[in-house]
Amino acid sequence: MRYSGIGGQAVLEGVMMKNKDTYAVAVRKSDGEIVVEKKEYKSIFGNGAVTRLPLVRGVVSFVDSLVLGMSSLSFSSSFFEEEEQKELSEQQAAKKEKQEHVLMGGTIALSIVLAVAIFMLLPYWLSTLFAGLGWSDTAIAVMEGVLRVVIFLAYVVGISLMKDIQRVYMYHGAEHKCINCIEHGMDLNVENVRKSSRLHKRCGTSFLFFVIMVSVILFIFIRVDSPLLRVLVRILLIPVIAGISYELIRLAGRSEGKVIGLLSKPGMLLQRLTTREPDDDMIEVGIASVEAVFDWKAYVQEIRE
Repeated sequence: MRYSGIGGQAVLEGVMMKNKDTYAVAVRKSDGEIVVEKKEYKSIFGNGAVTRLPLVRGVVSFVDSLVLGMSSLSFSSSFFEEEEQKELSEQQAAKKEKQEHVLMGGTIALSIVLAVAIFMLLPYWLSTLFAGLGWSDTAIAVMEGVLRVVIFLAYVVGISLMKDIQRVYMYHGAEHKCINCIEHGMDLNVENVRKSSRLHKRCGTSFLFFVIMVSVILFIFIRVDSPLLRVLVRILLIPVIAGISYELIRLAGRSEGKVIGLLSKPGMLLQRLTTREPDDDMIEVGIASVEAVFDWKAYVQEIRE
C-alpha cells in the first residue's frame, strides 16, 4: 500500500475528501443527483513554518479538521432542509449564513468542552472515589486510565447503535474503501471499491483511540499533589496529547512496520463499529468526491510502474 495523502469524512448522504489545500463535498440529493462542491481550505492558523513543526502540526490539524468537518456537514445538511427555507431573499440568505457561522463556531467550542469534560475530567473525578479505599496513587492513576477507556468504548458502542447514524457510517465505509482502492493500485470504480477494505489506519476513530491511550500513559506518570492542579494539568496537556496522537496516526499511515501495525490494530477494530459496508450508490458518491480533488489515474499509474 502506498500513501496518497488524501483523507476525508462522511457527511449527511455524502462524503468529503481533502487533498492538500483542496477539498470537495459530494452529496446525493433526494432526487438521485450527485452534487459536488470543490473549494480551497485555508487553515485558521495560517501557513507559517511553526504550524508544520512536529506536535504543533497535530494541534493545527485537529482544529482545522473540526472546522472543515462542521462546514462540510453544514453544506450537506442544506440539501435536506424544507423548501421554504431554501427560498430566501439575498438579504435573508446572507443573514442566515452569518448565523450558521456563529452556530458552527459555538458548536465546535461546545463539542471541545464536552469532550474534555467527558473523556478527561469525568474519569479523573470517578477515580478519586477510590481514594477512600486506601488505594495507592499509582493504583488510582491506573483506575483513571481504565475508566477513560471504558467511557470511550461505551460512547463508541452507544453511537454505533443509533439508527440515524447508520447511513453516515455507511458513507464512512465508502470513504475508506475509495482511499484503500487507489492506495492499493486499483482503478477507482465501483467494482474495485466494493472489494476494498472499509478499515483504514489514518481514520479519525484510530486517532481518537490514540488520544485516549496517550492520555492514559501520560496521566499515570505525570502527577501533582493538588487536586486543582491535577485538573489543570489534564486540561493543559490536551494539546500535547493531540500532537503526539497525530504523529502516531501520521506514522501509521506511512509505515507498514510490524510495531506500528500492532499499535494500529485496536483502532482498526473500533472502525468495525464506526463504519458499515456501503451500497453502490454511496460508493459512487465517494468516487465523485475523490475525483474532484485527486488525479487517481496518474497516482495508480505511478504505483504500477
